Amino acid sequence: MSGKIVVITGASSGIGLLAAVELARRGHTVVATMRNLARRTRLEEAAAAAGVAGRLDFRRLDVTEFDSIPTVVAEIVRDHGRIDVLVNNAGFAVAGFAEDLKLDEIRMQLETNFFGHVAMTKAIIPVMRVQRSGHIIMISSISGRAATPVTSSYAASKFALEGWSEALRIELRSLGIRVVLVEPGAFQTDIWERNLRLGEFAAAPESPNHARGQRFAEFVKNKVHKRDARPVAELIARIAEDPNPKLRYRIGPDAHLQFWLRAILPWKTYERLIERATRIG
Repeated sequence: MSGKIVVITGASSGIGLLAAVELARRGHTVVATMRNLARRTRLEEAAAAAGVAGRLDFRRLDVTEFDSIPTVVAEIVRDHGRIDVLVNNAGFAVAGFAEDLKLDEIRMQLETNFFGHVAMTKAIIPVMRVQRSGHIIMISSISGRAATPVTSSYAASKFALEGWSEALRIELRSLGIRVVLVEPGAFQTDIWERNLRLGEFAAAPESPNHARGQRFAEFVKNKVHKRDARPVAELIARIAEDPNPKLRYRIGPDAHLQFWLRAILPWKTYERLIERATRIG
């Protein structure tokens, strides 16, 4: 199979980094974009260890700098001739009870996790329209199908992405462009560490939810099993190579469990179960 030109946002760490290496290992050329090119070291080291450093092209791209995105996309097409796959991966999580979060914190969550994906996609659709082919892979989350407390803004961004992608897939299908949602559960990525931001007031002792937040943090630390994220990267690579992928791919035992609990249980039973499990009651 001939190599594809793959653009990945947020490729400096986590799923983006692993997907870049996996796709390069399979013979594809990966345009690895990130907000700060000084953070490319981890990806460079991982690519060198895998023997695929020559298949990576590093570009600076902040998905919230909307006006700059078309220029970056045009430069990629100029240099590589086409774009076969877009992996919309850039994102972070805001944590905190909804009562405590500031509107600006919620807006920034949506700006990155939703509007950033929208802006990248809209810039690349004309390229794929001319080609009459292309894959747009949205890295969503099981939180986009079943929201959990203390991450309401993150869930909102993923719910928005899910709905937008459903409609987009139908709009683009006849043009030869495939839109896909990947819905991971808890995996070991920076979304739990560097890319997890606690709302400013949510962390304050003055918050009326301070004690509840402490209990939730203990739940995440002690009860949430975060698995190696390589299977997610391998799934992304398989989707990129599949000429007719499905709309949705859930991955991770916890993602499947949460989805089916939400689908099967009466809502009142489900909400009591989540409240007890997360110890926020």
